Amino acid sequence: MKNISSKIAGLIVFAIVLLSITACGGDEQKAADFSKTKSVANDPNAGLSQFELENGIGPVKQKLELGPIDPKLVKKGEEIFNTKCIACHKLDERYVGPAQRDVIKRRTPEFIMNTMLNPLEMQEKHPVVKKLLAEYMTQMTNQNLSFDDARAILEYFREIGK
Repeated sequence: MKNISSKIAGLIVFAIVLLSITACGGDEQKAADFSKTKSVANDPNAGLSQFELENGIGPVKQKLELGPIDPKLVKKGEEIFNTKCIACHKLDERYVGPAQRDVIKRRTPEFIMNTMLNPLEMQEKHPVVKKLLAEYMTQMTNQNLSFDDARAILEYFREIGK
């Protein structure tokens, strides 16, 4: 009986030693992983390409060729803006969101399009939009705009921002 108790005690000691060795190594690795994660989390540009930093994250992946302002698109864009955007955005004053008249002077056309078409991911990942979210304290809702709708609103912004 004493022999069996000695063997069990030995196994318990062995298990404790084994666990403590494994745990120590694991803690060092966890600390290194945490440090790496923390540095990535603190880097507002982490994982974004230069194009994404300048032009946003979304379906617009290259520079747009805009050409002259299209009056038909401006009219359509104004109608969409007045239907879907006006509840949170005014043209010349801060409201729930930022004023929009001069947005074309502050952001690239691609950035504006990507923000309209992909607002949730932009708010999660883009440093500029994260700052806006912190300032306005309200997330931009996804209005389920088509590419053509967003392009029309962009054309409206181009016209009113001259």
